[in-house]
Amino acid sequence: MNPMLYIAKRFAFRERNGSKPAFIVLASVTGIAVGTAALILTLSIVKGFATSVENKLISFTSHIQVRQTDKQYFTGSRYDQRLLADTPGVVSASPFLEKNFMLQGRKRTPEEGLAVRPAVIKGVTENEKMLFLERYGIRETQIARNIENKDMLSLYLGKSMAEKLGVKPGDKVLLAGLDKTGTMEIGGKNQDIVGLLSSLDLETGLVSGIYESGLQDGFDDTVVLGSIEALQRRFNPGMISGYDIEVQDARIIGSIAQELSEKLEFPFYTYTVFERYANLFEWLKLQKNITPLLIITITIVAVFNIISTLLVLVIEKTREIGMLAALGLEPRQISRIFLSQSLLIALAGISSGAVFALLLTLFEQRFHLIRLPEKSYFISYVPLMIDPFDYLMVGLAVLVLTMLFAFIPARIASSLKPGTALTT
Repeated sequence: MNPMLYIAKRFAFRERNGSKPAFIVLASVTGIAVGTAALILTLSIVKGFATSVENKLISFTSHIQVRQTDKQYFTGSRYDQRLLADTPGVVSASPFLEKNFMLQGRKRTPEEGLAVRPAVIKGVTENEKMLFLERYGIRETQIARNIENKDMLSLYLGKSMAEKLGVKPGDKVLLAGLDKTGTMEIGGKNQDIVGLLSSLDLETGLVSGIYESGLQDGFDDTVVLGSIEALQRRFNPGMISGYDIEVQDARIIGSIAQELSEKLEFPFYTYTVFERYANLFEWLKLQKNITPLLIITITIVAVFNIISTLLVLVIEKTREIGMLAALGLEPRQISRIFLSQSLLIALAGISSGAVFALLLTLFEQRFHLIRLPEKSYFISYVPLMIDPFDYLMVGLAVLVLTMLFAFIPARIASSLKPGTALTT
């Protein structure tokens, strides 16, 4: 073993009155371990939270939508659909039809009156509907498959909307929407109550299932899933609102959207999931932006912890330092001893902190003890993501900064004169 490293190990971890290691070293190791664990857990929570919410947003809807200006209905084209589907990086392209309705649920108490909620019914293909139901663990029953034969729309409501309407699977809802042109002028000179009522589309729907995405405003309490064939048959024959595009890699959504827009040209335009929910993605970006500040703060605490520990050890080992100098050790060798000591303490603290953070992360991933209000945070528990790069980055950062600032007490130790040190 290197003599400098051996002496540093004896200085830091030698037995003292039956307790090992020395209390000051144990306190220093504990401080570095807590700082390292805090850094790793901070990164795990921020990354886990952002990843969980992003995955929910992206999986709830398509990666890219192709629409026409002013969200006008247009006739679906197999040529356009094939052109979109054959674009490199695109997994699928399927038509959809959206229509705004007011949904009326079951009658409540006389004081509360009828439960009425605005909704966007999105009609999708059978394949897309099955993928949606599978994603949220909903089984299509035989009743749901036979609903269309009973002249009712088969609908899948979000949990929050179902609660506000007071309905459950198997209940009927009344739908009141715009006429087949998709427009309705209210308050015009020639508009009377009869004309207003005649312009409404009134239909009956049956709740086939209830999904829960964990997203509230603009999601579970607004979007209702249905069949595009049924909506077209009743309201807009042969018309669609646009195409839903799924891509292989979410990181290239922007470039593929640009390519699709150039292929189709005006009046078509592309609308990515990042543009559709820009406010939520900006909020997630803000969460990530505060991470460097937290890392710097915790790292500074760890650095000052190791500096104060080594300074105390220098004071405590003053006589030993004088003895080593008197035996012929050069100042740079004494400095190397204390740098080696700081290295040992830092490695012990970093490894302990990393193991502690990993155990806490695995425990929380298994039991989800820390719960969150899902309506506010879109998730019901604290998500922790294990990224080996975070462990490596935090460990190296703490180690480099510790060794960098350890030069201060090491320099002080090497500058002690043997005569002064031995008489202290």
